[in-house]
Amino acid sequence: MHRQPGDGWVECGCGSRHWGLNGAAGLMLWRVGADGVEVVLQHRALWSHHGGTWGLPGGAITDGEDAGDGAVREAVEEAGLDAAGMRVWAERSLVHPDWSYTTVVAESVGPQEPSVSDPESLEVSWVPMDGLDGRELLPAFGESLPLLRAMVRRLVLVVDAANVVGSRPDGWWTDRAGATTALRDHLGALITDGLPASDVELPGDRWYPEVLLVTEGAARGVPAAGGVDVVAAARSGDDAIVDEVRRLVLDPVNDVAVTTADRGLIARVGALGARTLGPRLVRH
Repeated sequence: MHRQPGDGWVECGCGSRHWGLNGAAGLMLWRVGADGVEVVLQHRALWSHHGGTWGLPGGAITDGEDAGDGAVREAVEEAGLDAAGMRVWAERSLVHPDWSYTTVVAESVGPQEPSVSDPESLEVSWVPMDGLDGRELLPAFGESLPLLRAMVRRLVLVVDAANVVGSRPDGWWTDRAGATTALRDHLGALITDGLPASDVELPGDRWYPEVLLVTEGAARGVPAAGGVDVVAAARSGDDAIVDEVRRLVLDPVNDVAVTTADRGLIARVGALGARTLGPRLVRH
């Protein structure tokens, strides 16, 4: 088998031996199929570690590689997946004394035809999430499965621009459009860099949200940019937010969180099934 930088065993202080001199990473790619959520699983070759079990495509992280990039690269190499057809939503790391394993949770957003593309797999295929309990799973994957199931969701942040901008007395009232533009650009950075899971009250370590910024009044002309969608309220910003939340919660995979401190709005979106997070989460 071809070796690359990072391949090798680590004798860990936990008492176990782990593959990946720089740690390892795997990809949990999911989609909503006709029978519910499905994930791409690899049936491991019999000669491999825990051969014959089912787990996530993944492997050792190469020198200087980010864990997220490593997970996607390994999935492309091992499972014939298309990196352009994925949308990463979250990451979770299992940290040992001398080694770590990062699971990247991503959604299939384009055609994906998993296939065996190297000798490490007996089979690679879409498997219904509800059917995983009936398979022999890689032990570490089986142990983490309850948490990973809870991470199969899209985090959608609906940002109350007027409330967030107005939550700090920094002179925003002299240039509402400029202050909202600065907020939009900050939100774009959050999409790229992610947010700590504890800050968004979700499992795992980091989440990369979809962001919808709702503007009103003098900020209505701020355009979308940097991955941030912008909705200009025709009248009341609160009404526009409620309309967007009502639309978004129709998809049960969406975890909709509204960033606002407005008590009336909190009650309205809560009645629709959305969560609320304070303005500090997204304030620049």
